[in-house]
Amino acid sequence: MIQVKRLAHATFNTPDLERIVDYWTRIIGLTLVDKGKSHALLATKYGEEAIAVETGEGANLVRAAFQVAPGTGLGDLQKNLAEHGIKSEMRSDISPGVAKAIVFADPKGTVVEIFSDYRHSGRDTAEQGVMPLKFGHLAYRCKDPVKVTSFYTDILGFKVSDWMGDRFSFLRCGRDHHTVNFARYDEERLHHIAFEVADMAEVQRSSDLLARNGIHLVWGPIRHLVGHNIAAYHRNPDDQRIEIFAEMDIMRDEELGYFEPRPWHQDFPQRPKVWPADTLRAYWGFGSFGTFPGYP
Repeated sequence: MIQVKRLAHATFNTPDLERIVDYWTRIIGLTLVDKGKSHALLATKYGEEAIAVETGEGANLVRAAFQVAPGTGLGDLQKNLAEHGIKSEMRSDISPGVAKAIVFADPKGTVVEIFSDYRHSGRDTAEQGVMPLKFGHLAYRCKDPVKVTSFYTDILGFKVSDWMGDRFSFLRCGRDHHTVNFARYDEERLHHIAFEVADMAEVQRSSDLLARNGIHLVWGPIRHLVGHNIAAYHRNPDDQRIEIFAEMDIMRDEELGYFEPRPWHQDFPQRPKVWPADTLRAYWGFGSFGTFPGYP
């Protein structure tokens, strides 16, 4: 089994490269580390690559990159994939920080890039925009979340943190409650992209910054039930839903098997479980008890 350690960067199509690069740098506060005529790659202020964009129709997620333990032999991982009937290929220089990766497709058709060794781009001390701590998670709409979830747990080593019924899974590859989500929808496409900030004050500062730039929230601030993160959502110029969040549940220790206790938990201890399908999306906040705009 491949054991993914973290979400690295995700690659999206964009119809307007200059406009979306301006958003990611000036509004979100990512650092531009590579740019060509039809592509760009951006990192957090702390040197971790996060978002890649390529000129193309729509604004679809086309690739998702994950890191395994440094020093891991990628050839051995290819053999492991082959044993499961998964074809992969080796690619070089998929980003400025990644010299070599293995590439294959997941069941919903997204290209997955797995690498072991990474070269940080260095810290950027310029202060601008939201400036998230890290690229937190990716959520995707798919027709069969059970099948896709099984692929990510059985092949990539993710662990299930929670389910909402059988239609929305939350998977972790480290301490954070979730790094990927898969939700049942008839149309398969991106659900949202999420970035972590330090605390509730930073969520508020980010919301004020968005408002000053004419970008209004479509949901939040709220506290989710599943995962319990405080979150505020908006849409970027490519109409992608972006979440800014803080205070997500943390798995204290895999052998202990429960999330670090918080006063807002429903269970003590709060263990991974299947929540009822009609569980509210939010514990409190705008849209907690009914429908809410922009978040079907």
